[in-house]
Amino acid sequence: MNKKIGLKDAISIGIGGMVGGGIFAVLGLAVSLAKGGTPIAFLFAGLIALLTAYSYAKLSKKFPENGGTVKFIHQQYGNGVFAGGINNLLWISYIVMLALYSSAFGSYAAEMFSLTDTKNIDVHIFQTCIIVLALLINYMSVKLVSNIESVAVVIKLIILITFIGVGFYGLYTQPENLDQLSPKNWKNPILLLSGGMVIFVAYEGFELIANSIADLENKEKNTEKAYFGAVGFVVVLYVLIAIVTVGALPFTQIADAQDYVLAKAAEPTLGSLGFKIITITALISTFSAINATVLGSGRVNYDIAEDQELPKYFCHQLWGKPIGILITALLSITLVNLFNLQSISTAGSVGFLLIFAIVNYIGYRKHKELESKKWIHLLASVLCFLAFFTLIIQQYPQNKNGVIIAVSIILFCFILEWGYKKTLSKNI
Repeated sequence: MNKKIGLKDAISIGIGGMVGGGIFAVLGLAVSLAKGGTPIAFLFAGLIALLTAYSYAKLSKKFPENGGTVKFIHQQYGNGVFAGGINNLLWISYIVMLALYSSAFGSYAAEMFSLTDTKNIDVHIFQTCIIVLALLINYMSVKLVSNIESVAVVIKLIILITFIGVGFYGLYTQPENLDQLSPKNWKNPILLLSGGMVIFVAYEGFELIANSIADLENKEKNTEKAYFGAVGFVVVLYVLIAIVTVGALPFTQIADAQDYVLAKAAEPTLGSLGFKIITITALISTFSAINATVLGSGRVNYDIAEDQELPKYFCHQLWGKPIGILITALLSITLVNLFNLQSISTAGSVGFLLIFAIVNYIGYRKHKELESKKWIHLLASVLCFLAFFTLIIQQYPQNKNGVIIAVSIILFCFILEWGYKKTLSKNI
């Protein structure tokens, strides 16, 4: 019999999934896109996450099975090419997230080593080695992955909340950069929305709650509280972090330290000690996120293969674990070493915005069965689709590679599924 988890545990899973590597990876990118309106960009992205959480909560309560998003897609679309394409996109989006987290780890690790007068080590070495280390840990012990995640969640939340407190004290004593937060330094609404959508990957982790609903105590009462508690807390956390960061450093310094900006933002108040503390926190957080994502993505492609939407090869075991874990890690290493942070972040956000648009639409179609408000599902779906297209159109002129990667991944997932289904039907 499975051990039941409480409301606090479910909220912790959601917070842990969101406050992983995302905020450390994309904060500098967000400021470069939205400037003084960065807190508004995080608020935009958080609003879409909250509306989508409503659909996830209603669907999770009605279909409390392990598998989460994969199972919701099947409830509406069965096991056809469309369902398989979307589920494959979910797996590939996890690979993109893994690349994003390892990119952040590499940047912070390289900066940490430069502080110790050590000869500069290429960032690609850190990015590759951390995925390999996470892969080895996943093959050694799933329990160790869980323990690392549990400890990391507590450490990063304590330090990030302390960072916010110290940051606001710094704004009070050194208010010269507060003017950067004024509306005159905001980008236009389209750019603010686009900035929020590029960093949407920082919120996607709440969907991990869906995988634990089957074991949640008092599902009727606690499912919605778990989603809204987790997402609501993280929205407030991210907005406060954005305010402190933009108010702590001139835009020129933020641009120079884009890949490790959170650590740089701790310097004005706490000096080099603050920089080191936040850098270590970033390394712990991104490492735990990489660990959890390697495990989660391996399980996702195993489930998809079980449902005959990927070749049965993905159900094979290697050293007692699904072969998909190894494939996921190798693809992520390739991705992070070939493309830059903005391209990876755009591809991740585009993938999850499309997936969430589809899940919200499923909520709309099933609103009677779910006993939910259909206009909320519809609004969430429309906003996700609008954000999806806005992000592609706005990013294309300056981030052509990121958009091409994102669109190519989506097309590849559907072509792969169409080809596999055709082969399957011939064999049958």
